[in-house]
Amino acid sequence: MHGQDGRKRGRSVPAQEQKKNSADIKKTTDTVKVNPVTTDKKEAQVKNDSVKKEKKGLDAVVKRSAKDYEKIDQRKKELTLYNEAHIKMEDMDLDAGSFVMMYDKDEGFAGRVKDSTGKYSQYPHFKQGANEVEADSIHFNTKTKKARVWNSRTDQGEFRVKADITKKENDSVYFMRGARFTTSKNLDNPEYYFFTNKIKLVPGEKVVVGPTNMWIANVPTPLGLPFAFFPMTNKAESGFIIPAYGDSNTRGYYLQNLGYYFAMGDYYDLALTGDYYTNGSYGLRAQSTYSKRYKFGGSFNLRYENLITSERGFPDYTKAKNYNIQWTHNQDSKSNPNSRFSASVNMGSSQYYRQSLNTANIGASLNNTLQSSISYSKTFQTVPQINMSLSATHSQNTNTKAINMTLPTLQASVDRIYPFAKDDEPKKGIIKNLNLQYNLRGENRINTTDSLFFKPEMFRDAKTGMQHTIPLSTNFKLFKFFSVTAGSNYQETWTLNTIKKSFNTVTNKVETTDVKGFDAFRTYNFNSSIGTTVYGTFNFGEDKIIQSIRHVVRPSVSYSYTPSFSRYYNTYQIDASGTKYEDYTRFEGNIFSTPQRSYANTMTIAVNNNFEAKVRNNDEKATEPKKITLLNNLNFQTGYNFAADSLAWSPVRVSAGTNLFKNKMNINFGTTLDPYAIDASGKTINKYNIDNGGSLFRLTSANITMNYSFSSKELEGDNPDSQTAKNGGRTDDLFGTATNMNDQRKSMFNEEDEDENKKKKPG
Repeated sequence: MHGQDGRKRGRSVPAQEQKKNSADIKKTTDTVKVNPVTTDKKEAQVKNDSVKKEKKGLDAVVKRSAKDYEKIDQRKKELTLYNEAHIKMEDMDLDAGSFVMMYDKDEGFAGRVKDSTGKYSQYPHFKQGANEVEADSIHFNTKTKKARVWNSRTDQGEFRVKADITKKENDSVYFMRGARFTTSKNLDNPEYYFFTNKIKLVPGEKVVVGPTNMWIANVPTPLGLPFAFFPMTNKAESGFIIPAYGDSNTRGYYLQNLGYYFAMGDYYDLALTGDYYTNGSYGLRAQSTYSKRYKFGGSFNLRYENLITSERGFPDYTKAKNYNIQWTHNQDSKSNPNSRFSASVNMGSSQYYRQSLNTANIGASLNNTLQSSISYSKTFQTVPQINMSLSATHSQNTNTKAINMTLPTLQASVDRIYPFAKDDEPKKGIIKNLNLQYNLRGENRINTTDSLFFKPEMFRDAKTGMQHTIPLSTNFKLFKFFSVTAGSNYQETWTLNTIKKSFNTVTNKVETTDVKGFDAFRTYNFNSSIGTTVYGTFNFGEDKIIQSIRHVVRPSVSYSYTPSFSRYYNTYQIDASGTKYEDYTRFEGNIFSTPQRSYANTMTIAVNNNFEAKVRNNDEKATEPKKITLLNNLNFQTGYNFAADSLAWSPVRVSAGTNLFKNKMNINFGTTLDPYAIDASGKTINKYNIDNGGSLFRLTSANITMNYSFSSKELEGDNPDSQTAKNGGRTDDLFGTATNMNDQRKSMFNEEDEDENKKKKPG
C-alpha cells in the first residue's frame, strides 16, 4: 500500500491522506497487506511470547484502485476510496462509487456517489464466485463472509430478484426481506411480479418463499400462495413433462405432450412425448439435441401419428398414419480439415404438416416441397491426392406425392499423375509432360411415390450406374515456335438397368422390357491442336502521326476423332409386315450418356488477329507515343468433316471488334460465309458456290452491335455548348462547377467510388 505504518518509520504517525491526480490513476492497482499499528505496551510485551496472538486486520492480498483519491487513516485503521472504486480480494470483486474499509474490524462499506445534479450513480456491484449482486449499498465482513445489502438486484437462473434488505449468511445462504421476483427483463418496472416478505435463497440449489402474492402492473391480485419451493440447478435433470389437456370436436378429449425428459449426459439429451385422444388417435415423438464444442452439433426429431376422424360406422370416418423425420448435423470446420460430414433431413408423409395433431404451422403446411441432403467428404493426403465424397439427396412434392432420391451418390477423383517424370523435375517434352487423371461417379436413383416409400417396389424400380473417366493429355513445343497439345479421353460406364425392345405379334405393338443385371459399354476419343503466334510491325517514322502499326496473328489447327460405337446397337421390328426395322441401344434410359453411334472426324481452322498503333502524343509533358487499339480482334474460323459424304466444309465465321472515342464506343460485327451453293428451292447443295456461277463465298448472315457510354460530367466539362457556357460563365472549374437546379437527385456514388472507377477505367 502507498502509505506505510508507524513501525516502518520507527515512530507512530497520525492519520495520513494521499491525493491522486489523473497521472497517478494508472498506478492505483497493486498488491498490499495492511497491518494495524501496535500502540499498546502490553501487546508489545507479549510480542515475543511463545504463544503467538492471532493477528487482527486484513491479512489477504488486496488489489485496489480509485479515480479521484485514496485515503488511509492509520489511527482509525480505515481505508477510503472515492469515485470508480475497485477492490479485489480472494474470490471477491467489488466495484462502487465509494468504498470504506475498517481493516481492524474486517468490515467494509460500499455505496453510491452523487453527481453535480444530485443524481446517484456508480451503484455497488458485488461478485463472488458465480454470484453477482447489484445494490444501493453493501456492508460486509471479510472474515465471516456475512453481508447486509440494501435494494439488491440479482439473477438466479430464470428468476430476477429485487429485495429491500438482503442478509448474506455465508457463501451459500441468503435471506431476503421485502422481495419481489419475476422473469421480466425489466426488473425495476416489470409487467408482473410476485411479492413476498421472506425468501431463503441457496444459489444453484433452491429458492424457498413464504406467503406470496402476485402483482400485475403494480396492482395486487387475489392470487397467492402460502409458501413455495423452487428447485434450481445449473445441470440438466431428468423428469416428467406435464401434459396439456382439452377437448376437440372430431377426436374427443385429449392429453398432449405427456412424456419424460432424459438428461443423458453433457453432450446430448432425449425427450419422449406422446398424445392421446379418446377416439383412439395417438401420436408419439422423440426429440434429441446434441452438441460438442469445436466438434459437432445437431438435433433429431422423429414423429409418428395415428389419426382417426369421427367414429367407425359414420360416413365421415377416416383413418391415416403420418410420420416425419427431421435431422440436422453440422461439423465444426476446425475439428477435421480433411473430412466433413453434414446432414439436413426433412422427410415423411406428404400430409403430415396439414394433418398433424400437434403442429399448427401455416408456413410449413403451404410448403409443397420437402428436401433432404446428407453428405460426407474426405481428402486423403497421399501422393497423388485422392478426394472422395458420398451423398444422399431427397426431394418430395407434397401435392403430387412424387419422391426423387439419390441413395447414394459416390464421387472420387485422383489428382493429376505424371507417370514418366519425377516430382521434383520440370515437366518438359512430349513424354515427361504426359499426364492422366481418374474420376469416378456412381449413382443410385430412385423415383417413387409417397405410398411406396421404403417398400420393396421402391427399390425394384431403382436405377444404378457407375462411370469411370480417365483423361490423358500432354503438351510440348515443336520446332521451337509451335505449341502442340494432344489428349484422349477414355470412359467406361457400368449399369444394372438395360432394356430390350421387341414387336409383340399378338398386340401388334412394340414392347420395352426392363432387364436387370450388370452390363457395360466403353467409349473413347482423341483430340489435338497446334498453334503459334506471329508478330509483325510496320514503322512509318517518328515524325508521322501514325508512327507504327503492330499486327499479331495467332493461327491454330485443331483435330478431333470419335469412332462409331455401333456395336452397342441392335434392331427391332416396328410393324407387322416384318419389313420395317429401327435401331436402338439397350443402354437407353441409362443414368449416364448412351454410346455415340455417329462417326466424327473433324478439323477446325482458326486465325485470330489484332492490330495496335503508336501515334504521336499531343501532350507536351508526354515522353512516349500513345498506344491505341485499331482492332481488338479479327477472327476467321471454319472446319472440315472427314467423315461427311457431302457438305464437308463448315461455313466461315468472321467476327471483329474495336473501340472508338477514347474507348467510349464499342463496335462488334460478325458475318457467316457459306462456300456451298443453293438450288432453286433455297436448299444447300453439295456444290461450291464459285462452281455454280457465283462468288467464292455466299453471305448467309451478318450482324453488328454498337455501345456508347457517357456521363453528365463529360457533357459539362469544357464543352462550349454546355449550359454553363450558355449562361455566360467559364467552362472550367476556376470559380467552381455549376449546379443544375432542375434536377435535385443526388448521386448514389460518393467521390471515393468515382475516383476508384477512374483508376479502373481503361485507356
